[in-house]
Amino acid sequence: MTQSESPPLPAPDAAPPAFRRMADRFRGYLPVIVDVETGGFDWQKHALLEMAAIPIDLDDQGRYIPGEVSSAHFHPAPGLEIDPKSLEITGIRLDHPFRFAKEEKEGLDHVFAAVRAAVKKHHCQRAILVGHNAHFDLNFLNAAVARVQHKRNPFHPFSVFDTVSLGGVAFGQTVLARAVQAAGIEWNGEEAHSAVYDAEKTAALFCAVANRWSEIAPPG
Repeated sequence: MTQSESPPLPAPDAAPPAFRRMADRFRGYLPVIVDVETGGFDWQKHALLEMAAIPIDLDDQGRYIPGEVSSAHFHPAPGLEIDPKSLEITGIRLDHPFRFAKEEKEGLDHVFAAVRAAVKKHHCQRAILVGHNAHFDLNFLNAAVARVQHKRNPFHPFSVFDTVSLGGVAFGQTVLARAVQAAGIEWNGEEAHSAVYDAEKTAALFCAVANRWSEIAPPG
């Protein structure tokens, strides 16, 4: 090639650069952000009221991005309690006509179907729950699964990724609102304590930390 010649340009329809599949990351588990709203803090006696799940996806460059959210409101399971103070925090009105609450089995079926589809899409073994104080969400999820004897729970029964730890390491913040803002992500306190909103912000935080780590220590 002479000095006057330019290097050839890539074809317009050239394939994007190769990157590792999700199935080859995280030991074959698909990270799925989960947030639940409940009738209290005790997963053994307080009701599950709302759940949102967001599978983590990959963009064309192999960077982590939030996938589509699936969610459900639940009728309180028989025999479980609701602390009125929890409803003050979440703003949930159990009798709201547009809440469209489902029985636990139906609500879990709805959310789990979307999670299983994402697991299949990425050729992963199963989902792993990602949450802020993740075992709180996992305990309420596992309790609901046990109550309805659900046979197709896509989540690992005890392993999690916790954005409390990730936010603390990456940004020095463990409170969700503060960690999200430290990551440069907008936060609206008036919308907080909705399962969908908190899951969306937790997903954005997880992606921010995971993408930053990938840039510092790219996989070999």
